[in-house]
Amino acid sequence: MEIRRAKEEDMNGINNLLQQVCLVHHKGRPDLFKYGAKKYTDDQLKDIIHDDCRPIFTAVDEKGTVLGYAFCVFQQHLNDNILTDIKTLYIDDLCVDENIRGQHIGKSLYEAVLAFAKKQGCYNVTLNVWSLNDSAMKFYQACGLKPQKVGMETIL
Repeated sequence: MEIRRAKEEDMNGINNLLQQVCLVHHKGRPDLFKYGAKKYTDDQLKDIIHDDCRPIFTAVDEKGTVLGYAFCVFQQHLNDNILTDIKTLYIDDLCVDENIRGQHIGKSLYEAVLAFAKKQGCYNVTLNVWSLNDSAMKFYQACGLKPQKVGMETIL
């Protein structure tokens, strides 16, 4: 397995995994997430693949099949009234194909993101996880992540 920056030829595999993520969210919160929706158009995905401010990392096998991905976004609050200007790498989405989970692909992707963030001079790596996604919560906790903030709601 190789972990590298995503390429245009990875788009079909990435789209397949994006659909898996969408389905998990839809099943947990059908009031918020549409069934079968696509997070990005192909044009948007191409743009992100080529955007150095929004790196995507893919785990691929020897045939180039996408096994997993990590969508990332650099964040920094320059000249903010209350926030310091630390550089953060935010993991917008991390997914491993549901058919091959448990093989430490997600852990390898996460560690590659950490190494990349350190090399880029980031202070931290952050992410959000929906509380409905129990397996993701356990995975991130096993990776050593701790809650930074908690989003709460009341449905009217």
